[in-house]
Amino acid sequence: MEEQKKKLTTASGIPYAENENSMTVGPRGPILLQDFILHEKMAHFNRERIPERVVHAKGSGAYGTFTVTHDISKYTRAKIFNTIGKQTKTFLRFSTVGGEKGSADTERDPRGFALKFYTEEGNWDLVGNNTPVFFVKDPKKFGDFIHTQKRDPYTNCKSATMMWDFWSLNPESLHQVTILMSDRGTPYGYRHMDGFGSHTFSLINAKGERHWVKFHFKTLQGIKNFTDEEAGEMRGKNPDFAQHDLLTHIDKGEFPKWAMKIQIMTEEEARTYKWNPFDLTKVWPHGDFPLIDVGILELNKNPDNYFAHVEQSAFAPAHVVDGVSYSPDKMLQGRLLSYPDAHRYRLGGNYEQIPVNRCPFAVNNYERDGQMRVDGNQGSNPNYFPNSFDDIVADEAYKEPAWDLNSHVADWYDRNAEGENDHYTQPGNLYRIMTADAKADLIKNIVNSMSGIDGPKKEIIVNRQLCHWFRADINLGMAIAQGLNLNLQETMKHMPQQA
Repeated sequence: MEEQKKKLTTASGIPYAENENSMTVGPRGPILLQDFILHEKMAHFNRERIPERVVHAKGSGAYGTFTVTHDISKYTRAKIFNTIGKQTKTFLRFSTVGGEKGSADTERDPRGFALKFYTEEGNWDLVGNNTPVFFVKDPKKFGDFIHTQKRDPYTNCKSATMMWDFWSLNPESLHQVTILMSDRGTPYGYRHMDGFGSHTFSLINAKGERHWVKFHFKTLQGIKNFTDEEAGEMRGKNPDFAQHDLLTHIDKGEFPKWAMKIQIMTEEEARTYKWNPFDLTKVWPHGDFPLIDVGILELNKNPDNYFAHVEQSAFAPAHVVDGVSYSPDKMLQGRLLSYPDAHRYRLGGNYEQIPVNRCPFAVNNYERDGQMRVDGNQGSNPNYFPNSFDDIVADEAYKEPAWDLNSHVADWYDRNAEGENDHYTQPGNLYRIMTADAKADLIKNIVNSMSGIDGPKKEIIVNRQLCHWFRADINLGMAIAQGLNLNLQETMKHMPQQA
């Protein structure tokens, strides 16, 4: 008996017989306008590409499971953490930051680490990077910074001059630049790097007490990086190395894992700590705020269709669940608005109905209509609140404790005012704890990158950036100056003197 096969149909389900030849007037005549199949295929083809992400365009993703291994209920009432052994489905998207969708995923760049937890109380998006800090501390700076990582409007090429000009004019970037220029800027795929929530968030417990928190994901595969030369070679050999590496290891059942850990700071400690705990260019030293074990994240399922799951996935730091909340981190505050806005532009106002983004549990609200509404539009239920017909209520149990903002004055404050302007201690400390080999690689990578600075402002930009390296560590500054073949006696006249 012949196997029953599926019929080829149009998008509206109408079966059709000819999928290779257009209808023409005779074998060599013009095509007829009535060949609807031709129109449908070409029209859909013209619309297959959605706008790529402005940042984080090149990405890879997989589904997985988060398992609680330690009790942190004294810090948070979030149900995802309420039982040791509890498992929650997750989706994790890795990415490069500055490159286009077709760029190489071994470029020197931070890596995105965007994690979606499908919890019983809604989707929690923890959207961070593979670094604990960032280049800027105020969201007004973000667009300008990203422009320097993209293409020069005149040459349409990447520009070392743009990058170093911006970094040299913004010394708050030095900590992240130091990480980026180390071999951590070229990780060996995605499995061998750590992930961070990066921002300071807050946890709220059952008593309504708030603690500030940072989230860490430590790779259990071990840290492994490319050297600059190895990354450059791989860019030409296989620009999709990280994608292929992640996909094939999961296909083989070699599931990558990360240990989730947190740092906790009390509100009292935050008021007196030597660095602003809400400054995204700073870390909380582990000696002051040790890592606390929470659970294990495992990636164990590849999406069956890249576009449907990875390309259409959308993450927003605004999406937190009860027991997890925000902080006064200015960069986080800016992202709360901009990320959902980016998704509405790219995917439409109903992007959260796309399966990869959809909460698998209850969604009850009064949002209706809009382009590509595909969930039944909540049928005949009322579309206003309050009303006399449904049983949806705003639950006071989810109320958060009030914020003590310590100020009632609204103004534009200098983000680098006195007390907020130590841009050098932490990157200097980072350099000083590196191994000799890591220091050598860092210096070589900085020299290679800064050697690309050109144009009439080259000397100004180089000397300005050298000042920052000298302030971080005089030996680092000297080594970079030597690597750039500068006259050390002349250079030292322009350099700050360290105490």
